[in-house]
Amino acid sequence: MSEIHFIVEESPEGGFNARAVGQDIFTEADDLADLHANVREAVHCHFDDDKKPDIIRLHITREEALAA
Repeated sequence: MSEIHFIVEESPEGGFNARAVGQDIFTEADDLADLHANVREAVHCHFDDDKKPDIIRLHITREEALAA
């Protein structure tokens, strides 16, 4: 595996949640800097060294509601 993708969403309680696409990996953090560290740690813990992806991609989504 050369890449792994995460969908990142803002948590209603504050902070961010990240869930891997196609893998059972989930992590969260209060800010993006901590999320980067937590995602790296989660990926390193989930994969053996010889199967670890080379690139971690974060797709950060944000939901906004507008009054009509």
